[in-house]
Order: sequence, then structure tokens, then C-alpha cells
Amino acid sequence: MTLVAVRDDRGYHRECGSMVAGSCGVRTRMKRVAVLGAGGMGTALALLFARTAQVTLWARESARASEIARTRENARHLPGVRLSDSIDVTHDAATAVHGAELIVVAIPTSYLRATLNSLAISIPTAIPALSVVKGIENETFARPSEIILATLGQRPVAVLSGPSHAEELARGLPASVVIAGSDERLCERARDALNHGMFRVYTNPDAIGVEVAGALKNILGIAAGVCDGLNLGDNAKAAVLTRGLAEITRFGVDLGAKPSTFFGLAGVGDVITTCFSKFGRNRSVGERIGRGEKLDDVLRGMVNVAEGVPTTRSVHHLAKERGLDVPITDELYEILFKGKPPKSVIADLMVRDPKVEWAQS
Repeated sequence: MTLVAVRDDRGYHRECGSMVAGSCGVRTRMKRVAVLGAGGMGTALALLFARTAQVTLWARESARASEIARTRENARHLPGVRLSDSIDVTHDAATAVHGAELIVVAIPTSYLRATLNSLAISIPTAIPALSVVKGIENETFARPSEIILATLGQRPVAVLSGPSHAEELARGLPASVVIAGSDERLCERARDALNHGMFRVYTNPDAIGVEVAGALKNILGIAAGVCDGLNLGDNAKAAVLTRGLAEITRFGVDLGAKPSTFFGLAGVGDVITTCFSKFGRNRSVGERIGRGEKLDDVLRGMVNVAEGVPTTRSVHHLAKERGLDVPITDELYEILFKGKPPKSVIADLMVRDPKVEWAQS
């Protein structure tokens, strides 16, 4: 009897024959991947996928696409990092997604809906998507995966998050992330395409928790920066981050997330990176505010988007609607949008009524 391996509609092989039933467990390797968004993370993910696949990187601006293609470098976001020869760069969305087996969405939340609406006509509904966007839409509180489905139509969607600064990923430094979603095979396929050498990928079915953690950790990044700007010391910063993690966990669980997700890579792992790294733009925003600068002055001229700023506003308002206790977010909202002096915020947090750590967390 001859067994023939044929590909099924999700990109896997199965063995066919009169005596064989079920899957042989052999996965096909992704051959083409399209990355939408030529920022730091989009470029870093293009480099990671290019180890095993042909990648097309889409840039919103035609001039930028041409420059990156010509110089083989994304000088604005990842200076000094050379793009692999297996990465094409284009401004044309239809060209970018042609033949792709996966779309990687790497567009900042603030621009995500408008950008995808403009690209939707060029993107077939059959192509699965992997979101690497960390944020929440300010007006609707929609998660990036929800925006992808609303703009591009129904398709399998997974999300990638965790401690993953693009500057380090692009240079091949060790990192671990998590891919989450209800489509187990999509998560596994994306994992297998990325899992290589110094980049270790886990899977998790809790997409809500992974996305909420990836967005709300940016609030803690700003809070950590404020502590640094005020020179409050390690003890104060550790307390703010520990209680902040309890706060974002409480918020996420109320939205349907699993508590354990916030103590994994997408939660505490990303909190550590965001709140201590020199690359953390949210931490940098908080540090400058802690030193006395105004928010508008800090944001003016920034190359990258500090997602924690609009996320703080969104979480503050939604927490009030849902009756959730989020004192660190509330006080940070007062600093960012009401002009409250950071030193008085610390004093107000310290005089809150004592409580049992976990029973009231």
C-alpha cells in the first residue's frame, strides 16, 4: 500500500490510504508572509519570519518603502539592522498580500482601523492574520483583533505579545513570546514559523488576556517612568508595579481574561521589559513627566507612538463605567490629562486605606 501525503485546507499534511485515518502531524512550512506596517516591530517580525519564508513588508508611505527597499535598512526605526534578501518592500497592499499564507498586522492602534479600512479591498478574506499590535482603541475599547475582524472580514486571527522590544529582536537577542487565539492550528503554525534559535514561542488560548495585558502594561510603563523621574527608588517602583499588575489583572478578568495570563509572558514578562528597558517609550514618557515636563511637549516630535497615553484614558473611563477599582490608572490619568503634580499623586496613593493584599486585590 502506498501512502500519499496531501495538504489540507489549513496548510497541514494528512496521510491518505485505505488503512490510514487521521492526521500524520506533519505541518507544512509557511512559504509567504505579508507584514503590514514598517515600524520597528513590523520590521523585526519580517526579519524573524524571513528565516524560513519569503516576506513582503508593506509601508504606508511610498517614499519610505522605496528607501527601505533601496538601502535594505529601516533607518527611522531600526538603524544599523540590514534587511534579509528574502524580504521585499512595497507600498502596494495587493502586491504585499499576493500569495501570502499569513498577514502580520503591525500598525499602531491609533491608526489601525483607518489603515485597514483603506487596505481591505486588497486583502482576501481567506488569509489568516497575526496581530502584533499592543493597544486598545480609545473610542470603542476594541482590541486589535476585533478591529482586524471588523475591517478585513471574518478570518482566523491570532495575537502575539510578550517581552519583545523590536530593537533586540532585530539583532537576534534571546526572547520569548506567546501567541494566543481560539484557532489552535493557526497559533501552532505561526509558532512553528517563528520558533527558531534565540526566539522561543509559546501558545495560549486566552487571546483576550494576552491582548489586554499587552495594552495595559503600557500604563504601568508610564507609571514606572514617573517613579524614575521623581527618583523614588527601587522600593517605590516595585510597589507600584506589583500593585499595578494586580490592578490590570482585575481589569482583564472583568473583561473575560484568565488571571494566569497576567502572570505569564504577556503580563508580568512584558511589564518587566516595558518598565525597566532603555527602549521603553512609555517608561521614557513617564520619566520626562516625572521630571516636570508637560505631556504635549513630551509627545511632540516622538518618532514612535506611546500607546500607554491613550490607553490610560480608555481604561480610566471604562473602569468607572464598570465600577472597577484602578487607583494607579486613575492617578496617572490625573497626571496626564488633568495636570496633577506627580509628587502629590504618590502621596495620595500612600495614604489609601490599608487592606488585605489578595482578598481585596
